[in-house]
Amino acid sequence: MEHASAVATLDARGTLTGWSEGARRLTGHPAEEVVGRPARDLLAREMPPGALSELSGSAVLRRRDGSTVTVSLRGCPLLGADGTPDGYAVTVEPDDAGALLLTGETFQQASLSMSVHDTRQRYLRVNDTAQRMLGVPEEELVGRQLPEVMEEVDANGSGFLRHLRQVVDTGRSARYETLTPASSRLGEHAWTIEMWPLRDGAGDVAAVAVAGFETTEQHRARQRLALLNEAATAIGTSLDVVRTAEELIDILVPRFTEFASVDLLDWVLGAEEPLAVPAEDIVLRRVAHESAAQGLPRPSVRLGDTDVYPPWSAPARALREGRPVLTGPGDPDFDRWMRTRNEQVPANRPFRDRVSSTLAVPLRARGTTMGVATAMRVTPRDPFAPDDIALAEELASRAAVCVDNARRFARERSTALALQHSLLPKGLPGQSAVEVAHRYLPSGSAAGIGGDWFDVIPLSGSRVALVVGDVVGHGIPSSATMGRLCTAVRTLADVDLPPEELLTHLDDLVAHLAADGGDDEAAELGATCLYAVYDPVTACLALASAGHPAPAVVLPDGTTRLLPVNAGPPLGVGGLPFEATEVVLAEGSVVALYTDGLLEDPDHDVDHATTELCRALTAPANSLDALCDSVLKAVLPAEPGDDVALLLARTRALGTDRVATWDVPPDPAQVAGVRRSVTERLSAWGLDEAAFVTELVVSELVTNAIRYGEPPVQLRLIRDRTLICEVSDASSTSPHLRRAHAFDEGGRGLLLVAQLTQRWGSRQTDDGKTIWAEQPLPPE
Repeated sequence: MEHASAVATLDARGTLTGWSEGARRLTGHPAEEVVGRPARDLLAREMPPGALSELSGSAVLRRRDGSTVTVSLRGCPLLGADGTPDGYAVTVEPDDAGALLLTGETFQQASLSMSVHDTRQRYLRVNDTAQRMLGVPEEELVGRQLPEVMEEVDANGSGFLRHLRQVVDTGRSARYETLTPASSRLGEHAWTIEMWPLRDGAGDVAAVAVAGFETTEQHRARQRLALLNEAATAIGTSLDVVRTAEELIDILVPRFTEFASVDLLDWVLGAEEPLAVPAEDIVLRRVAHESAAQGLPRPSVRLGDTDVYPPWSAPARALREGRPVLTGPGDPDFDRWMRTRNEQVPANRPFRDRVSSTLAVPLRARGTTMGVATAMRVTPRDPFAPDDIALAEELASRAAVCVDNARRFARERSTALALQHSLLPKGLPGQSAVEVAHRYLPSGSAAGIGGDWFDVIPLSGSRVALVVGDVVGHGIPSSATMGRLCTAVRTLADVDLPPEELLTHLDDLVAHLAADGGDDEAAELGATCLYAVYDPVTACLALASAGHPAPAVVLPDGTTRLLPVNAGPPLGVGGLPFEATEVVLAEGSVVALYTDGLLEDPDHDVDHATTELCRALTAPANSLDALCDSVLKAVLPAEPGDDVALLLARTRALGTDRVATWDVPPDPAQVAGVRRSVTERLSAWGLDEAAFVTELVVSELVTNAIRYGEPPVQLRLIRDRTLICEVSDASSTSPHLRRAHAFDEGGRGLLLVAQLTQRWGSRQTDDGKTIWAEQPLPPE
């Protein structure tokens, strides 16, 4: 209050005409030194531009001793007789008035964008920051609404006017977030807007104050985090290289960039080993690309095509250097690349002229570079920033790992498939017991190729073995185990073991394999198998199962059913017996053997799938091959999760006109009569040319059975694709081929049989053994 008595008077020209004692105490200047001088001489600095017209403001006065003092001044006009100001009386304002003035300066100079609007959403006051932000002076804003200055603001859905009306109507503050588009005067920025009512003395809303906080960095950080979170689940949903690249593009466009592409080195799409990145021009294959908006030209490289990237281009540099490359207009390499592109594809030049920034990021995983992802931003969007580079690296890294996983899966799948195809029968061996057709469909799931297999094995006596099996697990280990089991089954089948004994030996083999591999691999070596033997002479099918689904049969009258099978344990369990089932089938019956992948459907249970299989087997078909296709179409799930093997066999029968049987008394004198009977039967069959060899074979085999075997002895001739001679006796001792010495009286019979026939052997039976020999039929 010490300045309260400081008063000075001025005339209309600004000359001091009066000076109080308080003014002297304040400044140190006596009245005689200042009266008659211009008041401007006492100012240490010029007054603010609006202070004179408003008759108030802050001033800095120079004291007599050279120091300065800041005071708040208020002027009062002194009116003459005609009512016009003749001069002014200037007084020093109290301290609280200075506080009010500072409050106004706080609004005006605030770093936030602040404004005041009337109840009709028109500007009343705008601070300096808001004026700079809008690029419009206050005098052009007052009395106008924001959309009149920036049409795109409310057109973009920010709701600025709506929130202003809400504050006026409700009298409550409002807060919301908005984003201005890149095409607006403000550019692409995020804002948090605060609005609160200003009330008059009566408590009514007289105006609305607005403050804008720019939150662009926070908004972009949230966007980047959201992209990363989405990428964690959206990239790598399938073990497919191209699909993984497409998923990366879907993440990048349009939220991160206006255009993005993924180009891979050719070896990534095959099963080859990784190759080094070329030093010069790099050839890449385009696997995915996308443009953000309509009107952008189509990419210069079509999907699936290759393109050569020169060494100075951003993708080539990123591949060679193994790091992100950020470039744009003004960079000599970028300008050179764009000129080259414009010469190659002139139609896309308008798009390239708008490119503000290009970012190329290598796709690297486990130390291997597989390709590059390229992103381009166009004006008016801001160029890529350092945070964008870090985000792109993270996204590319995730995609690269998924691409490498898909590549490794494809390579392993190709290897497993090649291994499995090499082990599965390419052409079924010649036999006449059954007509067969088969299908094998490898799994397309992420688990990889399974261990399904099937086989058709000719046996002695015109019989045939039908085999189908399934190894637990997927991938190369399962295929390798399948190969072992397939080979073992063929070896055991050659010994001509009954189905239940063969599975017992196979079970022991799996147990030994599991033991050799350690406890951790024991479960992986589990398998199921169905082994069946069909005899066309007796029309009997003997089969045994090791945890495998029972086969289905379609009888000639069209009825279908599952064959009764004693379900044994899966192979490798050990300690439990296998039992065989025998069933006589009418000629022309169709037996269907399959793996469980045919019936596994998440939408249906096994019983329903089995019913559908039986129904599908009765569908009309011109051939077994056509029936295979129709069964798969009708029964197979839409997306099978496992391998599928299907083997169809239509039975044939050898009638009595093609089989001859003799019971031979255990007397060597009877051999001559047997030879005569055989000769007569061969003559009736029109096989006189085979009589000589057949007589020798019969004579040797029957004689050995009488001499070394046990009765009863039986001889059987079968005329099939070959002429088969079988001699059975009750002894279980198997014959052995040996080389007789010069003075030995015997031991040359089997050697003679082996030399005269196509093949020979013996098999154990329930009643003893059977020795057999086959010789080709003479040409008709």
